Amino acid sequence: MILTDQPWLEAAATRRGMAALEAAGGPDCARFVGGCVRNALIGEPVDDVDIATTLTPEQTDRAVRAAGLKAVPTGLAHGTVTAIADHRPYEITTLRRDVSTDGRNATVEFTDDWAEDAARRDFRLNALYADLEGRVIDPTGEGVADAQTGRIVFVGDPATRIREDYLRILRFFRFFAWYGRGEPDAPGLAACAALAPGMSRLSAERVSKELLKLLAAPDPGPAMAAMDAAGVLARVLPEGAVSPAFAGLVRLSDDPVLRLMVLIPADPTATAEVSRRLRLPNRMRDRLAAAALAGAEVDPSMTEPHLRAAIYRHGGRAVADALLRRSAEQPEQRSALDALLGALEGWEPPRMPVGGRDLARLGVPPGPQTGRLLKAFEAAWIADDFPAEGHAARLEALVREGRG
Repeated sequence: MILTDQPWLEAAATRRGMAALEAAGGPDCARFVGGCVRNALIGEPVDDVDIATTLTPEQTDRAVRAAGLKAVPTGLAHGTVTAIADHRPYEITTLRRDVSTDGRNATVEFTDDWAEDAARRDFRLNALYADLEGRVIDPTGEGVADAQTGRIVFVGDPATRIREDYLRILRFFRFFAWYGRGEPDAPGLAACAALAPGMSRLSAERVSKELLKLLAAPDPGPAMAAMDAAGVLARVLPEGAVSPAFAGLVRLSDDPVLRLMVLIPADPTATAEVSRRLRLPNRMRDRLAAAALAGAEVDPSMTEPHLRAAIYRHGGRAVADALLRRSAEQPEQRSALDALLGALEGWEPPRMPVGGRDLARLGVPPGPQTGRLLKAFEAAWIADDFPAEGHAARLEALVREGRG
């Protein structure tokens, strides 16, 4: 089989990088590998172009520099050098075989045997290579067929592959979400279920990154349902549940954070625990927390002034997230919730129109009384739907009441 009509394969930058390697190691020393070959076969976009080579990392580095390209030693211990050609990065990795693994990290030795390199890869559809002319090499004999029919099958024995790196359990479901069709491979699914306890060895960052990639798939529903049935979801999200609301949210949004949000209870305490355990980035943690708080105020029957008050307190994004969640949970109220989402667009919360200086001009010295008066003013201003005028009179009345 030959890949055709692939701009990345024909690009001058790609050919410069491959020519640099072949000048050092001969015509069969480098091949494209993995995702770029798989996606080209099935007509999916190719974002990253990875190259495998028989050259050692040091030879790769010298070859890239000799060709006038930039070389970045991104992972020398595991054999990876990144070449920059025409501002485009190409990860070049020396063929490897595993010497030992602990379920999380592997000690590798470099090899010049393409079959050994293929044997240590996770799934047959990822153990595909192609040369500069686009000729596809399929060492397992099943990778091309798997890619074309949507089968996610481990290379060799599934349990062996998983014990090498327990993250492959999540990768099994992630690749099924993106590329799978029909039912998950039964032996692979059984191995994932049996070995799920080994996921406790993984770092939280690796788990959360893989989970979010899974949730970003066009329709992660079948993969998540299989993951739940296999007991894997409970290992990652003990609070999680694949409910009808999850399917509803998938139809409403392709945002993986929103999809994660609807998997867990709309409770600030539960949300904080998930963020802590998965070590989510601060921005994502704060988004989940804000939406959980806003969710207590969001209701299909709320008026537009109540909506604006919620936006003022929690932010527009938090309220929008809470509305989308409620829409997924209550599809019968979708029209009312859609109307609220429409009303939310374009409205920016005004700034508090008075401050401590205004109170000082009225003779209120700095201190606790200032804070109490400003809080009272703000509460009344919000309740009146943020009037644009009359602030001085309102503040004077509050001061008089306080003195009385």
